[in-house]
Amino acid sequence: MHTTFKLFALPALLAGLAAPALATDYQSSATQYVKDHVETWVGAPEILAVIRAQNEANAVLSQAQIDSLDTAWRAEIDAPNKPTITPILSNPTSDLLRSKMDESNGVIVEAFLMDNRGLNVATAGLTSDYWQGDEAKFTETFGKGAGAMQIGEVEFDESSQTYSVQVSFTIVDADTATPIGAMTVALNAEALE
Repeated sequence: MHTTFKLFALPALLAGLAAPALATDYQSSATQYVKDHVETWVGAPEILAVIRAQNEANAVLSQAQIDSLDTAWRAEIDAPNKPTITPILSNPTSDLLRSKMDESNGVIVEAFLMDNRGLNVATAGLTSDYWQGDEAKFTETFGKGAGAMQIGEVEFDESSQTYSVQVSFTIVDADTATPIGAMTVALNAEALE
């Protein structure tokens, strides 16, 4: 039997996390959910293979090229043609992320994978940028190595119309025990178990 964790004091939490115990509760619940429900499938061979392949393909990119790709992604968000976005958003791994979101019964409201440069590999929905490499979701996970996890603040997410918390973590190659990328999932803070 599962006990549902409800953020009964969500306004207090959002107003600066005045209650340290409550902050610990949402962080503990988010961490446990990721360990129990996300890390169990994200290390699948087909996911690791896609990340490895993109790492190899992107190894030659300069920072200027990464910045150019990120600029193109941002410009395409509202454009009718999306040559930078479409290959990422429509690949089989992105389809897998969407199916895992569906299976979560509303707990996972966003999910995306990053390579070892912080570039999107797969995403369940449209992200605001392509390069995450300069953001805490990447620098505090991949940049810190195996086992690293970063938990953001509870925030209102316009796209899902929920209060959510982003949890990011390093993805490790099971064969070599080395970090190869990172993942971010946004969890519906009111539906965490």
